[in-house]
Amino acid sequence: MTKPTRTDPRPTQNAVTGERAPDRRRRLALTAPAALALAAGGARAGSGFGDEMPHKIVYQLNQADPEYIGHILNSVSAMLGKYPDQIAVAVVCFGPGIHLIAKAPQRPIPEELRQRAKGQAEFYGVRYIACGNTMKTLGWGPEAIEPFAEIVEVGAAAIMELQEAGYAYLAW
Repeated sequence: MTKPTRTDPRPTQNAVTGERAPDRRRRLALTAPAALALAAGGARAGSGFGDEMPHKIVYQLNQADPEYIGHILNSVSAMLGKYPDQIAVAVVCFGPGIHLIAKAPQRPIPEELRQRAKGQAEFYGVRYIACGNTMKTLGWGPEAIEPFAEIVEVGAAAIMELQEAGYAYLAW
């Protein structure tokens, strides 16, 4: 049995902390104090994503339909407006929904929706998270995803981890 190889040069990220996952060799080299600090969430203190935010929500975005995407982006905007500076928002994109955050989408995603997502990420700190499994299925490398988005190994796991960290889950 051959060992699977990793082709993505960008390290994956923890969906909760946003921290880049170290490669296997570096992970083994972590000292106990460093591991405890990461587990306590100290690495992202003051980042706006974690326990310091009173409201947290994660959206599932798994379709490329412009109307569907528009509804999710409208909901994100409404939540940002209702809870200014008091909410952490993550949007996990997988399946056909990943085309929203692709540099060259292979599905017809209106540019206006792509710009809205970029603006939400850049101006309001909304985390757009790309599923590495979907990317692998499409034959995409990290260069295929917009720079404002994060890449995680498994989108569904990101949703689960965010829920475990207190994020409310919203699926359309």
